[in-house]
Amino acid sequence: MPGIYQIYHKKKKNLWEKFTINTNIIILNIVCYFIFYVLLLSGVLSIDSIAIKPANILQGKYIWTFLTSMFMHGGIWHLFVNMLSLFFVGSLLQKILGAKRYLKFYLLSGLFAGLLFVLMSLVWMSDFNAYAVGASGALFGLIGLLVLLTPNLPVYLMFIPIPIKMKYAGPGMLIVLWLISQAPLLFGGEQISIGHTAHLGGFVAGLAYGIYLRNKYKNKTRMISKHFR
Repeated sequence: MPGIYQIYHKKKKNLWEKFTINTNIIILNIVCYFIFYVLLLSGVLSIDSIAIKPANILQGKYIWTFLTSMFMHGGIWHLFVNMLSLFFVGSLLQKILGAKRYLKFYLLSGLFAGLLFVLMSLVWMSDFNAYAVGASGALFGLIGLLVLLTPNLPVYLMFIPIPIKMKYAGPGMLIVLWLISQAPLLFGGEQISIGHTAHLGGFVAGLAYGIYLRNKYKNKTRMISKHFR
């Protein structure tokens, strides 16, 4: 009796499948920045339809900006710094969490960061009519999670040539950014507009998820912490 053979054709990967989730997020951020920039310059879209603005959200307008604001940046330098940070931080965290869980956490961190920015504008009214854009909220979510999963991981911060443990670097970055925003006040200028509450929101989301993982997967998270030191 002749044998029966089955031939399985290897499925060709499309362009997105050839890269990691984190790389795809970086590419999407870059592409969206230039598309949004052109659409803004041409007048096709307004800044209200891209950036998150508490006054709009609290009136039930432009709700989708919770998402679009995560993929727009205030300039090339803003985009470069965030994507460079995301390349290093995100690549490590994706290996720890896995692709699907990493993507979900990234998006949820960014959304929670935007939500806290909106809610806190009711306290700090200076943010009520301010626009916020950038991946920083989601990025600080990743950082907050690494603070708990890899607290002793030595990392390098921009312009600081010595390694700093993640458990200090994470909250330290929040403080440094706040100091940078306040520095011009010392010379009679205006403070630099930085979304501190959005950064804090992402960071808190990361800490919360880190606590959840450490309680649910005690042995695994303990091994991860010991490995990255």
